[in-house]
Amino acid sequence: MKHSETWNSHSAAETIERARWFGKQLKAGTVIALIGDLGSGKTTFVKGLALGLGVRDAREVKSPTFVILHVYEGSCPLYHFDLYRLDNESDLETIGADEFLGDPQTVSVVEWADRIPQILKQADFKIELKRSGETDRTIRMDSLERSKSSGR
Repeated sequence: MKHSETWNSHSAAETIERARWFGKQLKAGTVIALIGDLGSGKTTFVKGLALGLGVRDAREVKSPTFVILHVYEGSCPLYHFDLYRLDNESDLETIGADEFLGDPQTVSVVEWADRIPQILKQADFKIELKRSGETDRTIRMDSLERSKSSGR
């Protein structure tokens, strides 16, 4: 069953708190596709997810733009991908992303997921962040039904 929810955030702290609540609800094996322009709050959202998954300090969470992947240890490991610098699906194969995204013991969150359509087929949730003011964001979350071809 698909479900959509939209909410407005008026500050980074509010975005983190909402994402923290969401992170506490997640089960290992979940894949989240994050979509949004530069500065829309994707990494801020991941900070909250990490806190919800038991990472002690949100300051540990940094954008993995240049390294592509960060791993954060909490009650459930969080794989944090940033696909901004990737151009196509073969780039994902080169870094072995399928092994990470298919790990049933972790939660994976992928920034710039719309750059590689295959990610959306593997995702359980698509979360889109849009700037609606200096500090305001509109956040839309869609639960997705995984593609049968993704193997899950």
